[in-house]
Amino acid sequence: MKLTGAQIIVKLLEEYGIKMVAGIPGGSILPLYDELNRSSVRHVLVRQEQAAGFIAQGISRSTGKVAVCMATSGPGAMNLLTAIADARCDSVPIIAITGQVNTYLIGTDAFQEADTFGLSFPITKHSVMVKTPEELMHAIPEAFTIALNGRPGPVLIDVPRDVQAKEIEIDDGVWKDLLMKISSGDAGKEYLKKDASVKFHISAKDMAEKLAKAGELIAKAKKPVLYCGGGCNSFEAADGIGKFLKNYSMPVVTSLMGLGCVPESSAEFIGMLGMHGSYAANVAIHDSDLVIAAGVRFDDRATGLVSQFCPNAEIIHIDIDAAEIEKIMATSVSIVADVESVFPALVQLIEEKKIKSDDSWLKKIQKLKKENDSINLGRAATDGANPREIISKTPEYAEKAGISSDDLIVTTDVGQHQMWAAQYYPVEKPRSFLTSGSLGTMGFGLPAAIGAALANPDKRIVCYSGDGSIMMNVQEMATLCELNLPVTIIVFQNGTLGMVYQQQKYLFKKNYSASVFDRVPDLLSIAKGFGLEVIDGDADPQWYLKAFDSKRPNKPCFVRISVDPEETVLPFVPGGKANIDAIMN
Repeated sequence: MKLTGAQIIVKLLEEYGIKMVAGIPGGSILPLYDELNRSSVRHVLVRQEQAAGFIAQGISRSTGKVAVCMATSGPGAMNLLTAIADARCDSVPIIAITGQVNTYLIGTDAFQEADTFGLSFPITKHSVMVKTPEELMHAIPEAFTIALNGRPGPVLIDVPRDVQAKEIEIDDGVWKDLLMKISSGDAGKEYLKKDASVKFHISAKDMAEKLAKAGELIAKAKKPVLYCGGGCNSFEAADGIGKFLKNYSMPVVTSLMGLGCVPESSAEFIGMLGMHGSYAANVAIHDSDLVIAAGVRFDDRATGLVSQFCPNAEIIHIDIDAAEIEKIMATSVSIVADVESVFPALVQLIEEKKIKSDDSWLKKIQKLKKENDSINLGRAATDGANPREIISKTPEYAEKAGISSDDLIVTTDVGQHQMWAAQYYPVEKPRSFLTSGSLGTMGFGLPAAIGAALANPDKRIVCYSGDGSIMMNVQEMATLCELNLPVTIIVFQNGTLGMVYQQQKYLFKKNYSASVFDRVPDLLSIAKGFGLEVIDGDADPQWYLKAFDSKRPNKPCFVRISVDPEETVLPFVPGGKANIDAIMN
């Protein structure tokens, strides 16, 4: 059997169940695109390569599956790097396939040549440049294995043009064996055996010992708190956590990436902690005597001043990535494993040891939450729109327009609107709140919404953005309209870079340097020009009836809502301060 490098790539993508890829063609990747057009894989043509990476993220974050994006060499691959770095920071399993100049031109400063492998190496979980078509038969299975195994993350495969075009003879038996390994899930596992330094699970003996110690700490705790991060944001993990809380009730706080692993409506859910976390969540952590930290990194936005983060608590740290254990916080018990396997074991332990929780601590924190949470926190002295209220009522608005709140997936850009969404949107299930966490990439929201819509055709996607963020990838409105996807974009327009403006207000004596736009573009006209149905939320108080109308043949919708630039995200913890010292007014 004879196959070109491009045919090997496409056929293996099909075998792995990839239904669509996002990208833009260019000279160095044309052989692959030539073959792609003959395959079952749907190509989504974006307007800028960064968006291709975020579309892949939208697919992956909402499904938990590997997604694929593509770009040509040089500027195409360079534009993709931000989305790849973002995926690495938030542990999102995507595969980026980039074209490269012909092998004999590498190192000659050829047209559109750039060291994609070298530049991507620090921001990927794994990066490789293949030099022969034969290498692709190993590189692609390894990429899928690495992307998903252990702590998920992005993998980049750089493929020179001549490698894509070259035809090789492949033994039928070898090819069939590879396909069988892929279907059984064994393909690419050689990598894990080869790299003995990769350790994603402790031994059964160590697990038993650590669980026993964890049980002792839980049994004696008077003020325990469960702190959940992005590693808990899967349906399997959420199910395990739910069963754990039924057996042992305690306050639950999450990181930004953990939102959704415990329903917002749950009695145990206290809120997001950290720089813009709820007051009750930050107090709960500070006053705790035991923190069960699951799937978290103890990043600076969550901890604030580390010495004042749970200063009197013992810590049980559960994480798939051994590198994160004791990187920031010392632990009493550390368990290197996925949370999906640990929580059922904790449930069994609690049942066997008959460990009971004291609900007085939970009631105290619930009372604190009730007294301090308000949609008017940080409100400007204005009668204008309250973005917190709009965000909190979005599921209700959708219901009034005939869309079930269960059918909503939210994406956000980065800025004030992101934190308002994290604080006030009632996230009820995993993989339904998609945002750029660790890297904090403006421009994430719209292409991620496109990806989520492609992967979840029965859902309505809501993209919250600001007038700063939306301009970062505004060109993808063309992609959205071309695909006619059910995405409602809600832009809060305040004429500023809101989060920068806020920090300058509180920390730099209102010296608003480069944070106020001299001219605000007519976003409604821009969106209309791309082909979206537009609604002026300022003029129409019932804008949501149109924005969420599932019967409209034109599915995408753009809503502009003006907000006062003095609207503030509170609580707010200045850098270097303790979470409990947050600014509250």
